[in-house]
Amino acid sequence: MRPLAEAFKPQDYPDLIVGLAGLDDAAVYKLSDDLAIVLTTDFFPPVVDDPYVFGAVAAANAMSDVFAMGGEVVLALNVVGFPEDAPPEVLGEILRGGAAKVAEAGGAIAGGHTVYDREPKYGLCVLGTVDPRKLIRRSGSQPGDALVLTKPLGTAIILTAEEVDMADPAHVRAAVDSMLALNRRPSQIAREVGVHAMADVTGFGLMGHGAEMAEAGSVAFEFEASRLPLLPGALDYADRGIGTGGGARNRSALEATVTIDDSVAESMRQVLFDPQTSGGLLIALPEERAIELERRMTAEGLAFWRVGRVVEGSGVRVLP
Repeated sequence: MRPLAEAFKPQDYPDLIVGLAGLDDAAVYKLSDDLAIVLTTDFFPPVVDDPYVFGAVAAANAMSDVFAMGGEVVLALNVVGFPEDAPPEVLGEILRGGAAKVAEAGGAIAGGHTVYDREPKYGLCVLGTVDPRKLIRRSGSQPGDALVLTKPLGTAIILTAEEVDMADPAHVRAAVDSMLALNRRPSQIAREVGVHAMADVTGFGLMGHGAEMAEAGSVAFEFEASRLPLLPGALDYADRGIGTGGGARNRSALEATVTIDDSVAESMRQVLFDPQTSGGLLIALPEERAIELERRMTAEGLAFWRVGRVVEGSGVRVLP
């Protein structure tokens, strides 16, 4: 098999605005001066016991890539792995949850593909649209920009605590509610206000996705630990020794990129690298626009936290 670089040459596809190169969330292909398609896919094993909720969370997570690039969801295909001997009604509930969330986002499910697998897996292949002139990428952050986050952190820690029967049900409900919330409306407001860069915070955690945005923009990100929004219980469970394999891998991979002030507690460090499922948007934008974004988000009852700033340099720094 020929190496991918030889088999596919981006220069041969001038309308492929976003592809293999770069650190963006989805592929983008221009159809005309004012229309491009956004294409992405994501799927994973169950993160909650309720099959309907699992389907909805997985769908929200998959569609978030489109919203992170300033697009709108049009169409989605189910991607399913399911045990041959499992009750078919369970799969029905997973698909029903996914379809409901896609409909909430203004899109439609148009089929998909299923294979037998020992462990259930579900997600979507998502098609969206965007005006290529208004496409939001990870690479536009500028020194002086404010950094904003639209969802609290800690989903994996809390879900792991539930797996070992240590989680308060109220904490689990808060995490599930956060995962179910679509990033669609925050993305729309961000697009209208005008932002420099945006990404959704998912499996690589805040530090991983922050590092990707900083690298793409040739800048440095500074976060303030005291400003970071946390899901109820996340710090407490981290204090009690509950961590995740994904968080440990993120931490190891980012060792040379992320610098954390010595005063930041170990429990907070766990949250910084915690892999998020259907996390919020991390947004970089000028200070005056951040004020307008906050005003509009607050007026609609949407979550908004200023968590740091963009500065000259490279990498990610976490201050107290």
